[in-house]
Formats: sequence, structure tokens, C-alpha cells
Amino acid sequence: MIPWDKIHGATTHFPIALLLFSTTCDLVSVTFRKLTLAQELRLVSFYGLAVAALASFGAVISGIALTKGDLWGRGYFGWHHRFVWPAFGLIVALAVWRLVVRNTMSRSSLWVYLLLMVIASAFVAAAGYFGGELLLSGGNVP
Repeated sequence: MIPWDKIHGATTHFPIALLLFSTTCDLVSVTFRKLTLAQELRLVSFYGLAVAALASFGAVISGIALTKGDLWGRGYFGWHHRFVWPAFGLIVALAVWRLVVRNTMSRSSLWVYLLLMVIASAFVAAAGYFGGELLLSGGNVP
């Protein structure tokens, strides 16, 4: 029997940490855009987001296996999924967008991108919170 609960617990931390790190690097690079470090932070952010998007597939697949295909749920489980699905979609979409445009974003599209990164980070944080509450409350997934 595959221990999906342990696999899910292990695979969720990579996309969470990497997305938050990537968002922070982007925000710092915009704040200090005149420093030479800013360009390097944008590159680090790009790779962090790319790896977060790839790692999120492992978290989603193990989560689906853990819940035996229940994609919505109730209680903490439901709240976890209400935040995790938009977060997953945003992470993948932002990574693809960043891969396509690289650093050729206009000023307005850069601000839209940063806003969406902050929103994705908030969704990931909320999903992690409710996932933790589900775990700590002893709530069983279906």
C-alpha cells in the first residue's frame, strides 16, 4: 500500500516554499530595480517558480490519491481545496507565462504578474493553513 499521506505531506512543502521565495525575490527585485542584484533575483525567481510549478503536480497527484478522487470536500478539507485549486492553476499559469515572456514584460504586465504572484502566494498559504488544520484536528479525508 502506498503511503499517500506521507507522500502528500512531503511533496507539498516544495511548491509552498518555492512560490513564497519566488514571490519575495520578485518583489525585492522590483523594489531595488537599480541594483545589479535585481536582475539576479529575477532569474532566481524564474527558476524558483518553474520548480514550484513542477513540484505542485506531485502535491496535487498525491492529494488526489490520498482523497480517493474527492476534489472538493467539506469542513477543513473543503476549505483546503477551495484555496488549493486556484493556487495550483495560478502557479502553473504564471510559470508558463514567465517561461514564454521571460524578462520582456511591459511595466503594466509586470505589475499584473506581481499581483497574481501575491494572490497565488496567499492562496497557497491559506491552503497550507487549512491542510494543517485538517491534519491537526484529526480530520479524516474521504
